[in-house]
Amino acid sequence: QVQLVESGGGLVQTGDSLRLSCTASGRAFNNYAMAWFRQTPGKEREFVASITWARSAYAADYLESVKGRFTISRDNDKSTVYLRMNSLRPEDTAVYYCAANTVGLASRVESDYPYWGQGTRVTVSS
Repeated sequence: QVQLVESGGGLVQTGDSLRLSCTASGRAFNNYAMAWFRQTPGKEREFVASITWARSAYAADYLESVKGRFTISRDNDKSTVYLRMNSLRPEDTAVYYCAANTVGLASRVESDYPYWGQGTRVTVSS
C-alpha cells in the first residue's frame, strides 16, 4: 500500500507561480511512476504531467496546455514528486491530485494509477 500526501496549493493571481509537493510512502519510490491530475467541478479528472523511468533517465510527459509552464520533477531521496507551476492562468484552477503506480508505467490514464493523494486546491484569480 502506498500513501501519498500532497501540499502546496493555494490562492494566487494570474501569472504567479506555485509548487506542489507529493510525498509517498514505500521503499521503492525510485521505481514508481508518478503523475499529477487535476479536476474541476462537473468535469472528469484530467492528466497534467507524469514522470517515470525510461531507458536511462526519467522521462516527463505533459498535457499540451501546460507545456512550457509546468515542470514535474522528483527527489527520490525524499520520496517526493513536485509540480512547479509558472505563469498560472484562471483555467488552471482545480483540485490537483498526485497519483502513483508501482510498476513504472508511464500513462495518461487515470485507471493506471491505483494510488492517489487527497488533493490540494489551486485557485488562480484573474
